[in-house]
This record gives sequence, structure tokens and C-alpha cells, in this order.
Amino acid sequence: MPSPDPAWHSHVRERREAVNRRAVDVARLTGITRQALHAIESGSTVPGTLTALRLAQVLGCTVEALFTLSETPTMLEAAPVGPVLPGGRVQLADVDGQLLAFALAGASLTETADGQVQGRAGGHVNVVPFGPAADVLDVARRTAVVAGCDPSLGLLAAHVARLGGPGRVQMHDLSSIDALRAVARGEAHAAGIHLWDAGSGVSNLPFVEREWPGRPAQLYTLWSWEQGLIVARGNPHGITGPADLTRPELRLVNREAGAGSRLLLDAWLDGVGLTRRARRHLNGYADEATTPLDAAGRVAARTADVAPGPRSAALALGLEFVPVQVERFDLVVPAEHAAHPGIVALLAAVARPGFRAELQALGGYDPTHAGEVWASLPLPRSP
Repeated sequence: MPSPDPAWHSHVRERREAVNRRAVDVARLTGITRQALHAIESGSTVPGTLTALRLAQVLGCTVEALFTLSETPTMLEAAPVGPVLPGGRVQLADVDGQLLAFALAGASLTETADGQVQGRAGGHVNVVPFGPAADVLDVARRTAVVAGCDPSLGLLAAHVARLGGPGRVQMHDLSSIDALRAVARGEAHAAGIHLWDAGSGVSNLPFVEREWPGRPAQLYTLWSWEQGLIVARGNPHGITGPADLTRPELRLVNREAGAGSRLLLDAWLDGVGLTRRARRHLNGYADEATTPLDAAGRVAARTADVAPGPRSAALALGLEFVPVQVERFDLVVPAEHAAHPGIVALLAAVARPGFRAELQALGGYDPTHAGEVWASLPLPRSP
């Protein structure tokens, strides 16, 4: 017997029941066993030509009415961004003419996917779209990829979806420096960043100029937020500021290199006179969390006593917070992406009272100037 094909479908049972014939009678008249008929009806066996012709004759129809082949599903070839596994659900986005695939996993399970990965081909993945390929590609072209590490960016993306406009936002969770580099590589349309330059006292601008030399871009204010030290509920160690981090009994959890909270921590330690060599000996300085919520989670699990991060991450997990500094959080958009429907929708959503109220409810956020252009690059040079 030929092997069953997943694209092959049997309609023998439906036809037999439609003409009110018993299985035992159809099997006898066709010259096969009852078991063989059951296997054909269930699709687990593909009948030979003679058997198919006899079944059609007994049931009074054509062979084509009894057996059909599904159309071969359309495949979309996309470049995976991050871990994208075969069989996984993905969202697609078009960045500078390249189709990208982002895995939906964990908290993203409730998000609507564009397709499912069927396999890999070289450095790309083959994606079977959930719907007509033309429609899926149209959505991908209207999807803005925003890289950044503040969990509130996900909340903003949800508000964009709630507005129901043509634009969609796909979040790519990266530290601030990595977010700027993802845009430079063509893996994102914009970056949400918080990078404090202690030497100049200026946020974000020095880093954008360094990572994107000469590239025209705009920096939009998203919000300011309180940054400080995340500590256990009740602050059992009595931590009051960065100077306490030198206490040998305290275990720190740091952020990865390139994260805005890591830069702030180093600036705070500079401020209390701790040299770069000395801070490497701090208990837990080399232990790195990948997101603000990951850092807060280590404190909540008591595997660390203190972590740098925003107030919102502490409150999200029921922890205490020691404020140290208010910091800008900006959206950096290259000039060529400023009119992208996803970016336009994001800037519209961030200015809406409903979003601002929900953001403030998270704690530590000030969205007063959200959506306003703060700076444009390249900056004019002094003569």
C-alpha cells in the first residue's frame, strides 16, 4: 500500500453516509475487508487505483469526489531574529525590505502570530502564514520593530493594538546599547533607550552619536522614570543608597554591559569613590540579569539582596525601592523610518490620556512630555 500523505484527504465516509450505505456492504461490493475500508476512510491508507475506482462505482460518484489533495501551503522565507525554533509561532516584520521573524513565546503566547516555522533553509526560516500570504506580508510591512528593555514598551505596543489603526508594533527585548546596534543592523526600526553619560550629564544623545555617526534621526521623549536600588520587601538590610553596596554581607545582581541601569550603577559607584577595579570585587557585581524584571526577580527569590533598576520593576514584584536618580527614556528613530505607520501609531498612543494614566499607575513614571521631539541628529556643529 502507498504511504499516507498529510496533504491527501479521504471523503469516503462522508459519501457513504450521504447515500446511506453500510460499511460492511461497501467493503463487500468493493472487494476489500471492513478493516481496509476503515483505514481508507480514516485517511491512514491510500487506496490503489483499482480500489479507488471500485469505491467510486459503488458509491455512485467520481474518484475526485472521494479523494482530494490540499494545495501546497505558501512558504515565506524570513531571517530569524533571536531564537526561532521549528514549529514555533512567529510574528513577521519588514525592515528595510528584509522579512524578519520574531518568536512568540512565554508572555507572548497571547499575541496573535503571523505564521508557524516549518523548517530552516540556510540562515533563514520557512514560515507557513496563518492566512493569505499577501495579507500577512501587508501586515509585516506595517509592523514597526522597537528594540528596548523597559517592560512598559510592551504596554505601549498593546495600546497601539487597542487603537486598531493600520500600524502594529513588535517589541524586541534588548538592552539600550544593543537596541541601537539592532537598528544599525537593520533588525529594528527604532530603539527605546536610557543611557546616562555621567561625564557630560546628558542622556542618550552622546551614545546615539557614537553608535550612529552622521545618521539623521530624531529623539522623542517617551517618559522619565525613577531609577534606584531594588531591595527586598521591608528593606531588611536597611539599604539607603549606593554607598551601602560596599558592605560585604550584601549580594548584588547587576545588569549586562550596555544596559542603562548598568551605566547608572557604575556612575553611582564612581560617586562614592569606588574605583573600577574595586567594584569588580563587589559580591555579585559580575552576576548579570538580562532585564529589569529579571533583576527584580532575583531579589524577590532572595538570590540577591539588591539590584539597580526602575521603581516599576520593584513594584511589579511587591519589592521595596530606594530612589537615586530620575532618568530620561527616549525613542530614537532614524529619519527614514519616521513616517512608518507603526512608529506613527506608537507616537499617537503614547500621547493618549489612557496610556499615560496606566503608565503612571505602574509607579515611578512621568509621561508629561511623551511623544515630543527632544532632539534631532546630526546636531549642528559650532564653527
